[in-house]
Amino acid sequence: MTEQERQVCIGKIEALPRLLREAIAGASDEQLARPYREGGWNSRQVVHHLADSHMMAFIRAKKVVSEDGPALQAYDQDVWASHADASAGPLEPSLSIIEGVHARWAAFLRSQPEEAWSRTAVHQERGPMTLEDLLRIYSGHGEKHIGHIKAGIGR
Repeated sequence: MTEQERQVCIGKIEALPRLLREAIAGASDEQLARPYREGGWNSRQVVHHLADSHMMAFIRAKKVVSEDGPALQAYDQDVWASHADASAGPLEPSLSIIEGVHARWAAFLRSQPEEAWSRTAVHQERGPMTLEDLLRIYSGHGEKHIGHIKAGIGR
């Protein structure tokens, strides 16, 4: 990945909080409770999932840069999404988390020297991963879920 490609990916991470707020603007509780597909999460769960997932991703990125070959713990996102705080809880706490985490995450990523991008960690399920791998995954993760939210709201 070139430096320019990295900056585009970091820009996506930085823009997600605004895009997320735009996607849910004006949505009713009934719309937020709709799953984006049969058997899928509802939009409320997706917003809370983004907060959970991106907190973990930020921590993973910090571990990759700060530790030698750290283990990156997996978690059961479906179980997390089934808890009451995610399935029925208010969105504002998670939106605030996303805003704060994304601001810090983007600043952290922009501050990394070239050698940091190839540092490796071992994910419990995915195996070896670099900081660049994490950037690639999470720069598209939010976009994918905004599509799910829009689909759920529009159903």
